[in-house]
Amino acid sequence: MINSSIDIIDPSNDKFKDECGVFGIYVREPVDVASVTYYGLYALQHRGQESTGIAVSNGEEVKIHKGLGIITEAFNNENLEELKNANGHISIGHVRYSTAGAKTVENAQPLLTNTKLGPIAMAHNGNLVNADVIRELLEDGGHVFHTSVDSEVLASLIARGAKRGIERAVVNAISAVRGSFAMVIMTKDKLIGIRDPHGIRPLCLGKIKEGYILSSESCALDSIGAELVRDIEPGEIVVIDGDGVKSIKYSEGTTCQTCAFEYIYFARPDSIIDGLDVYQTRIKQGEVLYEENKIEADLVVAVPDSGIPAAIGYSRVSGIAYDIGFVKNRYIGRTFIAPSQELRERAVAVKLNPLKANVKGKRVILIDDSIVRGTTSKHLVDSLRRAGAKEVHFLVASPAVKFPCYFGIDTPYRSELIGANNSVEEIKEIIGCDSLRYLSLEGMYKSFYGRRNFCVGCFNGVYPVSAPMEKLNENLEEEEVLC
Repeated sequence: MINSSIDIIDPSNDKFKDECGVFGIYVREPVDVASVTYYGLYALQHRGQESTGIAVSNGEEVKIHKGLGIITEAFNNENLEELKNANGHISIGHVRYSTAGAKTVENAQPLLTNTKLGPIAMAHNGNLVNADVIRELLEDGGHVFHTSVDSEVLASLIARGAKRGIERAVVNAISAVRGSFAMVIMTKDKLIGIRDPHGIRPLCLGKIKEGYILSSESCALDSIGAELVRDIEPGEIVVIDGDGVKSIKYSEGTTCQTCAFEYIYFARPDSIIDGLDVYQTRIKQGEVLYEENKIEADLVVAVPDSGIPAAIGYSRVSGIAYDIGFVKNRYIGRTFIAPSQELRERAVAVKLNPLKANVKGKRVILIDDSIVRGTTSKHLVDSLRRAGAKEVHFLVASPAVKFPCYFGIDTPYRSELIGANNSVEEIKEIIGCDSLRYLSLEGMYKSFYGRRNFCVGCFNGVYPVSAPMEKLNENLEEEEVLC
């Protein structure tokens, strides 16, 4: 019988899945805030492709539209026109990634909640590790939840405290939760941005002539012609209204511990996060990778696109030529029709195909940003060998991933993490390369220009916030890590 399964070489299948992206705008003068948010989310699309939503406030009512898929699938001209016609002066938006089984419009954001202060919309990137406990307490008190996202827990806490005023309600609510959160909140007359006490997820403030922008990444500011003012600090709330920007420090003695994977893989390379240029840190990772792992070879190639900056860095300092190793098919959508039956037993390079003219007869260094399960890595090595590579040396521009993330990233079971269950030598044998080397943790810090204030829990198991470990919560891995 012919095996109906198909083995597709797609590097994104062996990566931590992007989390979510948030965007907000407040203007004092007439601006089409819905369209600005739409294009801002375009720039953040890499952070989530499962659902998209935009909410607009004109001071009296809130209009909202949410849909499944990327922004061009979730919105059509009619949807966007309805939001434009609201004549709003505030808007927030969200792009979301979710695990299988929770791709519903109900779980899409922004979430809209009615309070004593009027409607409040909220968009959240991160994960609240104590959301289940709070949810249960609220349900015991008679509260009814309408989604399965942990963000609704926070929205409910804010609504309960609304009689004290929005600022006090927000401070009280976020003081009760633990985990990671970068969020934007929209009331009828305010735009609010919040970053958790450890700054695990990024959030920045931008400025345009007519007002202010909040965004997960600075690349979205560039896309709409806004100027980056600064990053929101860990433990900070910013309130933007007709009086300007007000800063509230709700958590003292905080230390910034941004997720290291923002710089390794998640963030767009043209973003600047907490003062570090993402592209330059990735170049530096390649340079340090060479300092730690000098290999004799004829050619440096990258796993596109995420491995390219590190490969360029490695090539620069080593003097070994960098060239294209794989041709990427950029027309493969998220839904893919399997090839004909006679091809199904073969490893079909649908998304990446090795460039034989460049690799044949050469000793090749293959560089990727990370390895999670290792399945795709094996296929890439095999494909280079079939293309005629004499040797394949696999270099990884980050330390070995050994632990799951509990702070807003969809990660596999620890049993599925190849770095958690095998030595480097064993992984080399599994992947089938001639040698395998990882960037050390100290080398990674060096690539961050000596800064060490990052969350590196997926590498060493030490997290900035106490997290419900797998062994302590048997249901954790069955539940969705929600944005």
